[in-house]
Amino acid sequence: MRALVRETTLAAGDLIQPLFVTAAERGEEIPSMPGISRLSVEESVAEAGAVAAAGIPAVILFGIPASKDEQGSGAYADDGIVQTAIGAIKAAHPELIVIADTCLCEYTSHGHCGILRDGQVDNDPSVELIVRTAVSQAAAGADIVAPSDMMDGRIGAVRAALDDAGLTDTAVIAYSAKYASAFYGPFREAADSTPGEGDRRGYQMDPANSAEAVREAELDLGEGADIVMVKPALPYLDVVRRVKEATGAPVAAYHVSGEYSMLKAAAANGWLDEPATVLETLTSIRRAGADLIVTYYAKEAAQWLS
Repeated sequence: MRALVRETTLAAGDLIQPLFVTAAERGEEIPSMPGISRLSVEESVAEAGAVAAAGIPAVILFGIPASKDEQGSGAYADDGIVQTAIGAIKAAHPELIVIADTCLCEYTSHGHCGILRDGQVDNDPSVELIVRTAVSQAAAGADIVAPSDMMDGRIGAVRAALDDAGLTDTAVIAYSAKYASAFYGPFREAADSTPGEGDRRGYQMDPANSAEAVREAELDLGEGADIVMVKPALPYLDVVRRVKEATGAPVAAYHVSGEYSMLKAAAANGWLDEPATVLETLTSIRRAGADLIVTYYAKEAAQWLS
């Protein structure tokens, strides 16, 4: 009877599984993210198959290149690690939606999401490279590109470039409200993307602001975004709700690495019932208004839901 009157549903089809793809021949476990590994291209193809078999409709790919430079050139190389993985996964699992994270931070030697000038991220030259990255990812077969850099004007520039390249069917997820959060620590270990100096507060949002998130989402939708993202999820459920109510657009929420690792640590210590707590957590994100949830728990949650 409870199920008959349930207001919010959670299903495998609501989830997106992140994958870290490395240029190394063999992957390795990520110590701060139990159960998550960096994967070789071959391993990522196998994992994508397992994700699809679990009923999860999409993966989002993050790359760890063999080398880095100040321009982040590995992000937009035609034979870059993400471009290679996109082609391999789409060939093996054409029904699976492949999303490419579109950013420079995993590829720059300094760890920032854009090009540095006098120690500061320079917006416009950074947008040019984000655009090159998006077009190369879409040309490799990505169904969706997801600019996560938070540079001003990058969504409109990406949409225009995709259209000019004849890639009109490639969708865009905008990381519209990406906060300068302390919850990204494990991801930065996984992707080796910790800034060498300074921080990202100059281009990521102040955690104290929510009206700004609505403005950012509306700007991105006006520039051509198909879906807007709020990141992180749990500390910003009010923002998820506010963005959904203000825009009516499809909203994704990113249940980030720190949120995942906290639950894993508590479960490993026997302090929480992991399946029950995770499903309650993901349901709360859906209840707040998220249509899609990016979560490292996607595959496990799909199994618990089945």
